[in-house]
Amino acid sequence: MAMKLRVGQPQDRPRWQKILRTIGLVLVSVLLILAADAAVRVHRAADGIPVLNYHQINNQDVNSLTVRTDQFEAQMKYLADNGYHAITPEDLVDAWENGTELPDKPVIITFDDGYIDNYKNAYPILQKYNLKATIFLISDFIGTYPNYMTWDEALEMQQSGLIDFEGHTLSHPELSKLSDEDLKHQLEDSKAAIEYRLQKKVSFLAYPCGDYTQRVQNAAKDAGYRAAFTVHLGYAEKDAPRYKLDRVPIFGDNTHTFERFKYRMKFAPAWVPYDDLKKTVTQSDYSFFARFIVSP
Repeated sequence: MAMKLRVGQPQDRPRWQKILRTIGLVLVSVLLILAADAAVRVHRAADGIPVLNYHQINNQDVNSLTVRTDQFEAQMKYLADNGYHAITPEDLVDAWENGTELPDKPVIITFDDGYIDNYKNAYPILQKYNLKATIFLISDFIGTYPNYMTWDEALEMQQSGLIDFEGHTLSHPELSKLSDEDLKHQLEDSKAAIEYRLQKKVSFLAYPCGDYTQRVQNAAKDAGYRAAFTVHLGYAEKDAPRYKLDRVPIFGDNTHTFERFKYRMKFAPAWVPYDDLKKTVTQSDYSFFARFIVSP
């Protein structure tokens, strides 16, 4: 007996097609939620200040913390040519707390650790474009290791009036893992060392590895810091907690292109939810999918 086919009757879709369709709908829903979150963040950060975060500036090291010297110069030239005015963390917090006026298009340029290439490569470029910058020093490493600047070099930079030095602990530990006693030692003694060596008050902290908890924030306040910076993507905002201020990391992979710099600096708040999702997925059991999450 011949089998009759029902013309025009679609066959049941394979199970895998239904699964893919469901995944697609979920992804679209997530993207829409992230887009809405991004729009809210952009509106909220209208008065936020971009705090650029660098580490090494050289043409030798190829790693996630290094920006090539020519790329760094192109970025600084862009700031100077487009009317940005580099300020210090003290200028920022004074404006928030005391109402002092900030210049048009303010930006803060920061470096973490105190590498020798900050002195050899970044400093001459900052001088060329008359841009201020802040370097957060690992105090025990200064004048100790060859890839870090010396105290004399730091003093020379400070005396130029362009470079401000602030704290980044004694030896760059993950602060949340320390005992209360060791945490206090790292925060207070590094602050005292920089103040003694450079004869200036240290009022700001950058957390090593961006690692902080509420206990660490409280300890930073108790140690006498006015504010502290993370490596979480975003603008520094007046209404944000003083001891968890966002920055715009100019690192994250080995593609430090000029366009990427502009996107991160100008549109950081819009990318925060995507960047947060990418970090969450990277640290999960589904890290493979992180590569499909776009974050500049």
